[in-house]
Amino acid sequence: MDKRFTDIIQLIKQSRTNAIRAVNAELINLYWNVGEYVSTKLEKSEWGESVVADLANYIKNKEPEIKGFSDKNIWRMKQFYETYKDFPKLSSLVREISWTHNLAIFSRCKTSEEREFYLKITKEENYSSRELERQISASLFERKIIGNEKLSAVLRVFNQDISTTFKDSYVFDFLNLPENHNESELQRGLVKQMKKFILELGKDFLFIDEEYKLQVGNSDFFIDLLFYHRGLQCLVAFELKADKFKPEHLGQLNFYLEALDRDVKKLNENPSIGILLCKDKDNEVVEYALSRSLSPTMVSEYKTQLPDKKLLQQKLHEIFGNKTD
Repeated sequence: MDKRFTDIIQLIKQSRTNAIRAVNAELINLYWNVGEYVSTKLEKSEWGESVVADLANYIKNKEPEIKGFSDKNIWRMKQFYETYKDFPKLSSLVREISWTHNLAIFSRCKTSEEREFYLKITKEENYSSRELERQISASLFERKIIGNEKLSAVLRVFNQDISTTFKDSYVFDFLNLPENHNESELQRGLVKQMKKFILELGKDFLFIDEEYKLQVGNSDFFIDLLFYHRGLQCLVAFELKADKFKPEHLGQLNFYLEALDRDVKKLNENPSIGILLCKDKDNEVVEYALSRSLSPTMVSEYKTQLPDKKLLQQKLHEIFGNKTD
């Protein structure tokens, strides 16, 4: 490409992006205003519910080129407006994502806290509508709230973004692994489904290699999966354990982090982070094991099936009380 013209190309692309955002915001404004109008008419008993169907038929017959205003969609616009009208902060966020994304969030999420979470993360992670649907099904919100990340003392003060970067539990339902699987099967599955794996991790993760080779002395060692995190600007080593967490697992991971920092990490990068990913863990054992760890490590567990959303929501209510909008 001729480098003389790259700035012009960038200006064109940025202008197109801005135009798409402006069109989307205006579309959301339209649906909001229609929803407000219908809601007000029904609330004041100026309209009966059958009028919505009459309105949809009127638009269809009078202005057939106008699409998207079936009676079902108009009811959705009313629900959209009523869901957010008392939450000014959220009503501004909804204009930053598409109508399809909004539909998934306000129709599937139960509380304003959950909606705010998905509104923000959809924008931050640039989820497609399919990716968003999958994260809601995987109970990402509940797992983030309930998850009590087990971090080493070093990692707790490492960076303020740590708690939002890593999860206490990960869901790998896309692997279709049998219940009794080994670490090699888990690793092969994650590498084969890397796009979905990174979606579960977060899009700031860049995959470097599997079985990443470290040479220390006259011996070779291999990290299961090595990533780089753009936001934290550090290497992230994942060690996979297809069984329950054992304290001795940390020794191996700490050794890998030391080797990475001495031989691989660049001067401008932050200390490497280690994630021990286990099939199961006893939180008290994890806490004891991490209490004196001098390396930035954490222990997470993974599930091979979607979690029971109702059970997670019940646990949320037990922890925080039965909070509603």
